[in-house]
Amino acid sequence: MALNLKCAAVFRAYVRVALFLVLALAGMPAEGAQVDDATAIAMAQPQELIVAGDLKPAKRADLLKPVDVFYGFWINGSSALLERALSPRFVDHTLPPGRPQGPTGPATASKAFLAAVPDLKMAVVQRLVVGDRVVSHLRFTGHFTGTFQGVQGHGQSVDFIATDILRVQDGRITDNWHIEDNFTFLRQVGLVPNP
Repeated sequence: MALNLKCAAVFRAYVRVALFLVLALAGMPAEGAQVDDATAIAMAQPQELIVAGDLKPAKRADLLKPVDVFYGFWINGSSALLERALSPRFVDHTLPPGRPQGPTGPATASKAFLAAVPDLKMAVVQRLVVGDRVVSHLRFTGHFTGTFQGVQGHGQSVDFIATDILRVQDGRITDNWHIEDNFTFLRQVGLVPNP
């Protein structure tokens, strides 16, 4: 019984923080890495690239161009990069509660993370390319020196993963199915107790 109550309390704390994440401090300015857009795109190159054998080099380049721009956006928070990467018809198929649909959703999430972790870094650990899909396994690192859900960070290390499945059509990303390890992030910043 006591274990169930503790699990319920942790779950409620997780849901509160997750909702805050997705509502994401929309009015706060992004404090992304102080790099220009071209540098951010270069930093977003994958450590490992796996491409379906039947994909022609020109098609691969067309698929990867908006994806590289999208991950450059996650590095520096540039609204210009986000606009270049996403179709106006962009759909988030795993939209967290409270996050706006469409291109506004990633912009909102980026602002929240950069407000909490101003030195946020993102590495594309590996990328799979097949058909019109690009799957990227990502690692985010940095230090919680900003503010998150009213809590001021004290330099705690942040290190968590995420995975995206992106659909690219007509030179832009039209769809995303994603999952982030938010629980690890919340534990690292002290908003969910360690077991």
